[in-house]
Amino acid sequence: MGYHKRTDRLFTKEEKERIKQTTADVESRTIGEIAVMVVDYSGFYREAEIIGSVFSGSLVSLIVTEILFHMSETAAEFFFHSTMWLFIPLAVLLFFPFRFLFKLKPSLKFAFVGKKRKEGAVKERALRAFYEKGLYKTKQNTGVLFFLSLLERKVWVLADKGIHGKIHQNTLNRFANIVSKGIKDGRACDALCEAIMEAGELLAKHFPYVAGDTDELPDDVIFDSGREAE
Repeated sequence: MGYHKRTDRLFTKEEKERIKQTTADVESRTIGEIAVMVVDYSGFYREAEIIGSVFSGSLVSLIVTEILFHMSETAAEFFFHSTMWLFIPLAVLLFFPFRFLFKLKPSLKFAFVGKKRKEGAVKERALRAFYEKGLYKTKQNTGVLFFLSLLERKVWVLADKGIHGKIHQNTLNRFANIVSKGIKDGRACDALCEAIMEAGELLAKHFPYVAGDTDELPDDVIFDSGREAE
């Protein structure tokens, strides 16, 4: 438990259809193939879950023992003659409810997850998705994946080897930034369609449509809960 499924709520039914149509229109002018995948998250970040639970449990335990320490002139002194003997076991006990809380509310983990760790998790998950979903199987190696990871609020755009000779990763990163900003601004569908159309213009320029070309990748948005992120 812990990760709430958010993928299905990102786009309305009408927006999903709009993205599908935009993708189909773009692919009608190029041999390039575009796929869009949305996941709830790219990593479980278990190390952050543990660190956060230890930190939170220790902090609350420290606060409790400090309060009892200042009460030591009262009857509490009889029971808690040494705050250290209370602090350690209380911190250990509090670890478990905080661990449950971090699982229930995974966004809390991000205070303990570095930027590079999140970026690395999203990139790795996108690469795995590229192969798991068979997006590398296009005849001309011209597949492009728009990968959206919601919990991290990160977007990664990657392309197959047939495209990298013409379209560099910096350009793909620019498309990712367009989508990422759109999600933050509450206009995810508009931004994604804009990025797909811009990518389509480059694909049509470098990889124009040829007679007999077939649609090899799904035009529908691929949704995945991300349960196999790690």
